[in-house]
Amino acid sequence: MAIAFGVIGALIALVLGLLTFGVQATVKPDHVPLAVGATDVALAPIAQRVSAQGGDAVSWRTVGSRAEAERLLDSREVYGALLFSAGPAGPSATVLVSGAVNPSGTQVAEPVLTQVAWSVVSAARPAGAPAAAAAAGAPPAVQVVTIHDTSAAGRVLPLAASALLWLATLLTSILAVAVAPRVRGGRPLGRVALLASAVTSTVLGAGVVIGLARLWDANLAIGWEAAGFLALVGGAFALLQAGVLRWLGVRGIAILAPLYLMAPAVAGLVPELLDPIYRTWLWSWTPFRFSTEGLRSLLFLGADGPDVQTALWLFGAIAVAGLLLILVPKRRARGGGILTEAAA
Repeated sequence: MAIAFGVIGALIALVLGLLTFGVQATVKPDHVPLAVGATDVALAPIAQRVSAQGGDAVSWRTVGSRAEAERLLDSREVYGALLFSAGPAGPSATVLVSGAVNPSGTQVAEPVLTQVAWSVVSAARPAGAPAAAAAAGAPPAVQVVTIHDTSAAGRVLPLAASALLWLATLLTSILAVAVAPRVRGGRPLGRVALLASAVTSTVLGAGVVIGLARLWDANLAIGWEAAGFLALVGGAFALLQAGVLRWLGVRGIAILAPLYLMAPAVAGLVPELLDPIYRTWLWSWTPFRFSTEGLRSLLFLGADGPDVQTALWLFGAIAVAGLLLILVPKRRARGGGILTEAAA
């Protein structure tokens, strides 16, 4: 038995390692979407030459204006853009990134775009031109511009909110389903009490997230739409967890707890950085991805941002499923007969 316990522990560690640290250990850029263009027609050939390169790590998309580049960033079709323009000292370049894009995408896009920009500009400008331009007070040959700029707290909050809501509601559900019967002499909480605990953890969990956001960055704008979204996500989590634990008991923790460990690691990365296995089997379905990107869109792009509507439908469906798991009566045997939960 002692050996069996050791084997079980090692197998659990192996699975959790594959699902958590394995995600980060296998990160590799794979056709990361970037945009390149020129604001002057004469520089269009330069943008075309850049777009013809990149290999498997980068996938270039050609744009004709800064407005088009910003539109692609807002829709998250690209993670950064490189725009060339003409100047008195020769071509200059603007690297365009966005605070509304998953930070992992920006962390990959910005250095790649900056390196390409300096390479092209340095080759196109005559020797000594950058120094002369700087002495004359001209803009730098390469500059990085961030639209929807935000603080470190703004970049961290969407993923942190999802994880904290899941943790707060999960702990509440465990206490309500597993601990409460022991305190009550073996009598489990009724369905109304489970719903009350779910609502309480939802409201307080959303309040904790908003309070931490204010503490981290008082200037971070969290309106009623974002607050309502947090309540929906927290409510969906709470109802699902309470329903699963109501039917499976303590065994349900084996399903719910690992999600807290593996889902944030996946949701914190853009799919182009994930190994195809993780992209297909984890990223494609984890609710943390939808809550994280949905909140990010609400904070920086408004209710019309990408991922918002999808997230609303998804978490609405999760909430309904969890509510059904709580409300549907359980049948259990007692004294040779079958009694419904309500009758018991």
